Amino acid sequence: MKHVRQNGRFRLEVIGHPDYGLPFGQDRLVPLWVATLAVRQQSRTVSFDSAAQVLDYFGLPKDGVHYRRLIKSFKRIFASSVYFGSSDAQHRNRAWEFSRFHFFDRMKVWYAPSGHTLPEGAARNLIVLSELFWREISCHPIPFDASVIRALAHSPGSVDFYTWLSRRSYNTRTEDRIPLFGPRGLVAQLGVGEYTRDRNFRKRLREWLNDVRLCWAECPARISDDGSALIVAP
Repeated sequence: MKHVRQNGRFRLEVIGHPDYGLPFGQDRLVPLWVATLAVRQQSRTVSFDSAAQVLDYFGLPKDGVHYRRLIKSFKRIFASSVYFGSSDAQHRNRAWEFSRFHFFDRMKVWYAPSGHTLPEGAARNLIVLSELFWREISCHPIPFDASVIRALAHSPGSVDFYTWLSRRSYNTRTEDRIPLFGPRGLVAQLGVGEYTRDRNFRKRLREWLNDVRLCWAECPARISDDGSALIVAP
């Protein structure tokens, strides 16, 4: 079970577990929440009382449907691996260089099947972040507003765009112009290659931008007049 993105020499592969599948949709909320918890607890090993805390944090209903969906999200995120790198076949001496990444090294999350209750005195939930994930969020934390993520939680594309934009504007010192298309364009950066026609992506980008502006009054981004780029102010 594999998802592949190719951009010139650069390749990204996400490998899912055969029993749990590839991460998708609201699964992206899990690493965001765990990263927040790790920064708050200042530890690569995080603990929490119940999965209901995650639902509460993102303003999602604390019912059986969302609870079971969340547990499946934890499993998909834990069991997936990401491979990224490049292959240079243009020169006589070819090079193949890749790195491997995963979010968590260990996970213990208590949950009760439908109609059952957790045993009395069940231990706290425990997640050990991978060394690479812990180092990344420690050195380059994502400066997102939890209230915005809550408001966008039902739109995974808007969540991705908001987290990308938050980091981009945080690191920008002058006005930045990002082309929508091309090897270093926004389509490639967001990994949304399914928009094969330019106008389809522009339409979806305007929808994401409108969603974000409703929650983030100081949103620093706009689409250029000619529709070829996203302009981000510092």
